Amino acid sequence: MAGDKETLLGMGFESARVEWALKATGNRGLQPAMDHILEHEGQPVPDLGAVNESSSGASRRDAMDVDDDEDADALKSLGAAASSAVEAKSIKCSECGKIFRNTAVANFHAEKSGHDQFEESTEEIKPLTEEEKKEKLAELRQRMVEKRAKKAEEELQERKINENIRRKSGKEMNKIKEDMKLKQALKEADEKKREKIEDARAKAAIKAQIEADKKARAEKFAREKAIRDGQPIPGESSTPAPAPVPKATPSSSGVAGKDFKETRLQIRMSTGGQPYTTTLPSEATLREVAEFLAGQSLSVDVETVSFSQHFPRKVFSHADFPKSLRELGLTPSAVLIATIP
Repeated sequence: MAGDKETLLGMGFESARVEWALKATGNRGLQPAMDHILEHEGQPVPDLGAVNESSSGASRRDAMDVDDDEDADALKSLGAAASSAVEAKSIKCSECGKIFRNTAVANFHAEKSGHDQFEESTEEIKPLTEEEKKEKLAELRQRMVEKRAKKAEEELQERKINENIRRKSGKEMNKIKEDMKLKQALKEADEKKREKIEDARAKAAIKAQIEADKKARAEKFAREKAIRDGQPIPGESSTPAPAPVPKATPSSSGVAGKDFKETRLQIRMSTGGQPYTTTLPSEATLREVAEFLAGQSLSVDVETVSFSQHFPRKVFSHADFPKSLRELGLTPSAVLIATIP
């Protein structure tokens, strides 16, 4: 309707959006059009040629016309036919008391509220005054502000939820990384602890060997001196001499007769850096040790690299490469220094 369109345009709405609202609501009045504008705020205006006018108003109007006919027949049967002098100027909702300009507006109210009890009314709905238009516009703008505020609040809550999910995922990932680092550190600590224990055992075996060698040399020197001087040999008596104790070797770690099938090596570079550790069969050759080291570092050449020990001090030449770790006295564990020319 021209009056409704002018009112909506006077409220500041776009012409295309006003025409869309009036056509979509079947020109059922100002209130349905404003409700349509509010409900579709922010949506692009479609091609008005593809917008179908609401057909529900016509169907409801037909239904109400049938009801009116039935009511008129009922009044006639009671002898109280409706007087043509009384003209219905509006439609009233019997459930909420609201008055509507025409059947189309009443149908729209029925669709939104679910009310289905209406009656004709002689009350006339006067056109909105300028003051009422301003109040209606202010109410409409307030509703728009509230709707936008509610939408902004919902978007804010959604962003907070997404941010919390992201932070929680980040914390869980960091915890997994920290746990992995801790496990790796514990593993390295256990490895170093085992290496220290094995080194201590090897040093103890070497120390015992040195002491045994000293004692054997001292006894030999004492016997030779006694023979030269024509004196009794120390340690010899009428009682049978105890069986000689076999010398301990570095490969037995101070335990006579024990066969170590594997040898643990720690190889340190003379140039510094991280040492390499490996476990090889005791029958493996020194050349295999050189090949292992060449596989760990590109700067190592099997043909030129040489090995040595600090304690006891010993240097291995290339002539020792075919010998086994057992033959070289490196079992059960040893620390080698690799020298690169």
